Amino acid sequence: MGQSRSGTGEKTRLRFLLLALGLLCIWYLGSFFKIDTAGFERTFKGLAPLYGGIAFILLYVGVTFFVWFSKDVFKFLGAFVFGAFVSTYLIWIAESINACILFGLARHLGREFIEKSYGQRHRRFEQKVAGLDFFWLFLFRSVPLIPFRFLDLAAGLTALRFRKYLAAVILGSPLRIFWVQYIIEGVGRGGFNNPSALSCYLLQQKGLLAGSFAYLVLVAIVAVKLIKKKG
Repeated sequence: MGQSRSGTGEKTRLRFLLLALGLLCIWYLGSFFKIDTAGFERTFKGLAPLYGGIAFILLYVGVTFFVWFSKDVFKFLGAFVFGAFVSTYLIWIAESINACILFGLARHLGREFIEKSYGQRHRRFEQKVAGLDFFWLFLFRSVPLIPFRFLDLAAGLTALRFRKYLAAVILGSPLRIFWVQYIIEGVGRGGFNNPSALSCYLLQQKGLLAGSFAYLVLVAIVAVKLIKKKG
C-alpha cells in the first residue's frame, strides 16, 4: 500500500516537473525566434479572405504557444490586415483554442501535485475559485489585467469546471480583444512608436475615451476582488 502511494506521488511530481520544464523551455527557446512580420503580412494578404483567416488562426495558436511574446505582433498584423472587427473574431477563436490547450495541460499535469503539496490551504483556495460566480469569471476574461495565458494555466490548476471556464472564455474575451484591436487599427502603424499620436487619437475619439475609462473602472473592480480573494 505504501509503495503504491509512493509510486503515485512520484508520478504526480514527474508530471508537474514535465509541465514546469516544458513551460520554461518554451519561454527560453521562444526568445531566440524572430517573427517575420512582413512575410506573414504578405502571406495573409495573398490568400483569399477565408484561407487567410484560417492561416492566421493556425499561426496564432502555433506561434504564440512557443513564442510567448508574439501575441502583440499578431494583434498588430490582425488589425492591419483584417481590420478591427474581423481580427477580433479570429483572435477570439485562437484564444479559445489556446485556453483549451493550456487549461488541459495544467489540469492533467499540474493540479494533483499542487493539491498534494499545499493540502488544506490549497483546498480552501480551490473552494473560493470554484465558487466564483460566472459574472466574476466573465469579468476576469474581459479586463486587460491578467494575461490570458496565466488565467488559463491558473484555472486548470484549480477545481474550476472546464465548461464554466470555457463559457467565460467564449463570452468574456471578445470585449477585451476588440478594445485593443480597435485602438491599434485607429492609431495606425506608427502610432505606438509615438505616444503623442496615441494621446491625440484617444482625445479625438470621445466615445472610445469614455469606454476606456469605464474599462479602467472594471479593472479596478477586478483588482479589488483579487485582493479580497487572496486575503
